[in-house]
Amino acid sequence: MKKLITAFAIAGMACAATVHAQTDPKTELAKKVVALQQGPELDRLVGQLAGSTAQELIMKWGPQLEAKVPKAKQQKASEDLNAELKKYADDAAGMIGKQVSKVSTESLVPAYAERFTLEELQQIAAFFESPAVKKYQAAAPELGNVFVQKLVEASRPDVVARIKQFDEAAVKIVGSSPAPGAAKPPAKK
Repeated sequence: MKKLITAFAIAGMACAATVHAQTDPKTELAKKVVALQQGPELDRLVGQLAGSTAQELIMKWGPQLEAKVPKAKQQKASEDLNAELKKYADDAAGMIGKQVSKVSTESLVPAYAERFTLEELQQIAAFFESPAVKKYQAAAPELGNVFVQKLVEASRPDVVARIKQFDEAAVKIVGSSPAPGAAKPPAKK
């Protein structure tokens, strides 16, 4: 009888802990903070992740296209592959995007609840709800693109000069320059 009472007591405490965890204000606030921080930057990250998987396909199939498809048919085949690649990238972004909520709930919410006090979470939520931060989140992708474009432009002359140095060293090592327009082999992993 004593074991039965102990088992009921343990089950009751577990049930109470589960109910408390589900309605814990700190956990609920952590959920709110995670949801508030997910804006255009997250969409961009999902797109980048999907794009990186598409790059692997390009490296795999680009050389195949040049090697196996007759020159006269390469333009059409390239267009068809690009259409399939777009479908793939859209699908991959959708699949990755579907996991955002689950992964956020399973990993970020507990991490926020563990690392921040209730008061700190309230302050973080207020920060993300402020009009200035909402405006920043809306502008961040465009501003990021402007920065990347300017960075590429500013570094291009140095990078092009370094490519020339590499090519000169490669000619000394390999013995000759690659043929113009020759297919580049896929990067090795």
